[in-house]
Amino acid sequence: MPFTRVVAMAGGVGGARLAHGLAQCLAAEALTVIVNTGDDFEWLGLTLCPDLDTVLYTLAGIENRKQGWGRARDTGHVLEALGPLGAPTWFHVGDRDLATHLRRSELLWKGYSLTEVTRVLAQALGVGPRVLPMTDDELRTRVVTPEGEMDFQEYFVKRACEPRVVGFRFEGLETAQASQAVLEALEHAELVVLCPSNPYVSLDPILSLPGIRERVRNRPALAVSPIIAGAAVKGPAAKMMRELGLEPGAPEIARHFAGTVQGLVIDTADAGSTAEIEAMGLRVRAAPSLMRGPSGRAALARVVLDFGQELAGGVHVDVGDRPRQAA
Repeated sequence: MPFTRVVAMAGGVGGARLAHGLAQCLAAEALTVIVNTGDDFEWLGLTLCPDLDTVLYTLAGIENRKQGWGRARDTGHVLEALGPLGAPTWFHVGDRDLATHLRRSELLWKGYSLTEVTRVLAQALGVGPRVLPMTDDELRTRVVTPEGEMDFQEYFVKRACEPRVVGFRFEGLETAQASQAVLEALEHAELVVLCPSNPYVSLDPILSLPGIRERVRNRPALAVSPIIAGAAVKGPAAKMMRELGLEPGAPEIARHFAGTVQGLVIDTADAGSTAEIEAMGLRVRAAPSLMRGPSGRAALARVVLDFGQELAGGVHVDVGDRPRQAA
């Protein structure tokens, strides 16, 4: 029997792309995507949720495929006009993208929760799977550097990941709670997938919320390594690992998630690490994981779902050779 309740945890481009692959292989109602909100920030009085938007745009098929974030065929007239007015322009907001931020902020000002707002936006964009922010509370990722702490977007965009990373702190973790929708989705999940997102700034904020990690441990769960042959496909994960004194590679990803998941999908380029990872108590599946285009996303999703069936103790499930949704 195919999975009917899969929960994916995602942040960033890699996470969004595997979420899209899973959406091609599962019925829309079978997939819930829990998204990191630690990257959220305020920009000119508006609430921006970069990871949520990347997931929504990717699932809707309107993302800028070249850069991975933002909307396709966007323009930058508003940002160009803001510069001479003295407004900050280091965060690149396109005009179509701005419409999302305006609508989200309007609804938040009216008292909607972020979960409710995300549902409204997903419906408007024609997104079938359920997309949930990890929390309705404020939790912000702070990057600790020798220069002091800085907001994630300041580190990631304004400083282009240049400062050396010493550690991370999740501001607001003392009071933030996972939403009830998130907890219920995990409680009933047949499979939990940690997408190939940055483990430190995309997945750890989700897993750090009260009750999340415990629920993942109690479900069939696997992670997909975001590191291929010692390098990150996109983003600063490998750089962060080196600066934290860690060796970028699939074994280090395995160590990070050991005790939380039962399995790890690694790229075929890292198949030589299988025995080392299995010695940590994790089952391993090696497969091409670069996700070239929508068909590559679906191919990796089929590997993930097949491996998930093994972890769940079930029989092999034919998730099909064709996507169920148009790419």
